[in-house]
Amino acid sequence: MSQSDQTLGAHLAQYPELAEHAQSWRHAFEPRALNDRVILVTGAGDGLGAATAKTYASFGATVILLGRTRSKLEAINDWISANTDTQPVIVPCDLETLDTETANNLALSIGEAFGKLDGIVHHASRLGPRAPLAHYAFDEWQRVMQTNVNATFLLNHTLFNLLDTSARASVVHTSSSVGRVGRAYWGAYAASKFALEGLSQVLADETETAGRIKVFSVNPGGTRTNMRKEAYPLEDPGTLPIPEAHMELFLLLQQPIRENGDPGELVTGQQIDCRNWHDNLQWM
Repeated sequence: MSQSDQTLGAHLAQYPELAEHAQSWRHAFEPRALNDRVILVTGAGDGLGAATAKTYASFGATVILLGRTRSKLEAINDWISANTDTQPVIVPCDLETLDTETANNLALSIGEAFGKLDGIVHHASRLGPRAPLAHYAFDEWQRVMQTNVNATFLLNHTLFNLLDTSARASVVHTSSSVGRVGRAYWGAYAASKFALEGLSQVLADETETAGRIKVFSVNPGGTRTNMRKEAYPLEDPGTLPIPEAHMELFLLLQQPIRENGDPGELVTGQQIDCRNWHDNLQWM
């Protein structure tokens, strides 16, 4: 084990799930790699959102924890406060009912507290029923589209000026394989992820020239989360990677973007599949 690996292992001793995967990372991250960055993570109380929030805080970021369930957010807040040198902010918010007034108040609060926003990671998502379109309830359709698409647009829209204030902001949309190739019985969830891919591409194109905001969509693939269990109740979760297995990529997405043309360079607007990215990664 190299000296840098030993240093990283010691740094992540409080987070053994992440430390285990960090041993095989092919990018070197300093312990304070995200120092002075302010990052909003939606769905931060569970699954990928919780892992992302804990990881970012472990590398020095101030994390804004947005989620529906206060008790889950408080648990992540307590973990971060006890195990890192950062102090997160809790924002209990149900994206199903997010409106312009609430979003504007959030932007005002972030602006007053920090004066900028360096990143958003949109993990929050609603699965909805697994049913054929012919029998899909319209109210369920609306709930899924509101949570997965409309709320994402509204947060990007309302927080845009704060992102534009950052020297290198990053917006990450968590997508799905069914948002790239449609599949029967995935209904509003699949349609919402197709819409999210379009939203991501449009925002990336609109911000590419200025270069201050990078935009990505990421398909984590099958991951050991509660949503995956809801979608595939008979699947053995032990066959799936834990959320921490994806954190090298999510850390890299908050780093300065390389401009030297290295193979595998993360270019704004890129659609990334976590498993393919890990398999094909050949650069440091």
